[in-house]
Amino acid sequence: MPAKSPRIDGRRLRSERTKQLIIEAFLALVREDPKMPTANQIAERAGYSVRSVFERFPDLNALHVAATDYGLAQAAALAPARDVNGDRATRLRSQVETRAGTCERGVALWRVLTGVQEESEDLKKRVQRAREVTIARLELMYRPELSTLSDNEKRDLLIALEALTDMESWARMREHYGLTVEEAREAWMYAIERLLPPTPPSS
Repeated sequence: MPAKSPRIDGRRLRSERTKQLIIEAFLALVREDPKMPTANQIAERAGYSVRSVFERFPDLNALHVAATDYGLAQAAALAPARDVNGDRATRLRSQVETRAGTCERGVALWRVLTGVQEESEDLKKRVQRAREVTIARLELMYRPELSTLSDNEKRDLLIALEALTDMESWARMREHYGLTVEEAREAWMYAIERLLPPTPPSS
């Protein structure tokens, strides 16, 4: 196989870098303003022309999907499961602290994407996937307590816990009620503690 031209490889790397900077510009804009940014705003923030944006993304929906994938990957990297085998209090605090961090960093993007998800099946699937990931984490962290429930009870409790720890739940505590990060985490821990069934003696 002939070796790839360094010029071609360099061009591809520059194109990928440009793509990454456009995604980061989009994410920075939605963190500053909950309205969906325009192509002109994204291009200006990234330091490129609008043409450069559409050379990397066929349309803004493709950019939104790429930004969502990037945001979800970042969230996963910054929020590994911790203290999975700890006692009840340790697991509860660990899960809430991790989820609170994810919400604090990601609520702006979440709001923008859920606002336009009906316009894109790809975005709708990613929103659903994000909720499934949250439920999977809850199931992992509270496995001992959930093991004492019937399948229907377990399903209902997981749905309730996912709704309780939704992005908008976090934003409402922080923005509407003016809670600090620590106060909001304590409110979640208080509620989750009372929703969970007793921990089995062996756990």
